Amino acid sequence: YVPTAHGAASDKPAGVVALTCFELRRQGLVDRIVLCDMYGRRMPEVRATVQRKIADVYDGLDTCLECFPEDDVDQEATAYLRALDTMSPGDAVIIFVPDDLHASVAVAAAERRLHVLLAKPAVKTLDEHRQVLDAVAATGVLACVEFHKRWDIMYSDARNRARQLGPFSHFSALMTQPKQQLDTFRLWAGLRSDISYYLNSHHIDLHSWMVGRSSRPERVVAMAATGVAEQKLGRPCEDTISLMVQWRNGADGSYGTALYTASWVAAKGDCHTQQGFFYMGQKGEMRVDQAHRGYSGASDTEGYASYNPLYMRYTPDANGRFAGQSGYGFMSIAAFLKAAGDLNRGVTSLGELRRRGELAMGYEGPWAIASGAAPMYIKLYGSSGIPSSSHSSNLHLVSNCGGNDNGGENCGGTDIGGERDCGSSEGVFRTAAVVAAAAAAVETTDVVGESKHDDAIEAVGDDKACQ
Repeated sequence: YVPTAHGAASDKPAGVVALTCFELRRQGLVDRIVLCDMYGRRMPEVRATVQRKIADVYDGLDTCLECFPEDDVDQEATAYLRALDTMSPGDAVIIFVPDDLHASVAVAAAERRLHVLLAKPAVKTLDEHRQVLDAVAATGVLACVEFHKRWDIMYSDARNRARQLGPFSHFSALMTQPKQQLDTFRLWAGLRSDISYYLNSHHIDLHSWMVGRSSRPERVVAMAATGVAEQKLGRPCEDTISLMVQWRNGADGSYGTALYTASWVAAKGDCHTQQGFFYMGQKGEMRVDQAHRGYSGASDTEGYASYNPLYMRYTPDANGRFAGQSGYGFMSIAAFLKAAGDLNRGVTSLGELRRRGELAMGYEGPWAIASGAAPMYIKLYGSSGIPSSSHSSNLHLVSNCGGNDNGGENCGGTDIGGERDCGSSEGVFRTAAVVAAAAAAVETTDVVGESKHDDAIEAVGDDKACQ
């Protein structure tokens, strides 16, 4: 819950997660809904917001919520444990909390045999990554990350079309949001997470989803711009973070490059998030402008705007009901909950869900992280530009499909694990830990190049207000 006039984002007037769950309750997929925070005294305000922005706007939705902690509790950081204890194995948990709390909540849920959907990033550190994967593997539950762009028809089409364009050559993505985001996320911006975790994770996942079966990232460089956020917040905080990543193609050993850039100091424009990407293969290229879908308008109150009902359609239909079931924001959450229900009924399996490759599942494929595998050496640099040998790290990758040092000799024959016979879906827990080294290079060094944290590798992302 974000206590601002526009909520988490100006383009999400009724939110996403709660509205989706209320509609799925109307459809019969969801029954009991439990809302957990750590501040009980603001629960009445939360329920009032749900009434005003959802119940009063859409006909036919039951917006009843059970809330933890109770309304008279000032603060209870572990209220989520009590909430989880009221649930039954096979129930589902959707986790949208600050990035550094993802792992503890996800592990607690998995240990109770509850299916887990995490906001991006799944986690921030390699140790947390392993903790979550171990807990999920031990209980056999479904664990996914909510990368809703996978359900954007243009992005999913581009993912499939990329296979026809030859080996990967170049990818560049840009996501920017206006300065008001620094007010919205004042409590954690630059402290518990940053703009690269928050926005770059979207296109890192998309790019990995496109080429992860045939290429792997091998070198990462990061740079940041500063000035606006530090002045606005009164503390160190990056304005814009760019990650430059070199990828290697397995088929011929050729190289590709990628540039992922995210910023939250843009000027207010015609839409909340300016975003899109360019993809080049050795035999062709594609461009997607996700910010502008050919639909714009103007009003006396809002001025000129570009609309995107393909994400969430907030305008009620002619009968006053919610009509956004085909939006990719809705579909992402609905797909996870349907998959969890199918698993409970025994009509599908984790292996089958991975084979389909839509959900960003906890990865078990050819570049899963494990010890004892071929090392990838990652060097971090201080602000002086001098390599910090004491904070460099080896990231070990291993293929579950083969036995050679580079992974996957039995899975297709290429020296990076060739995925032809693997059947595994590329997922979010994989590339995040590799590309995250770039985020670490930015956020873990101070002005003299000393590390602020013990973790040399951290994973990227977070989603609380971007589409």
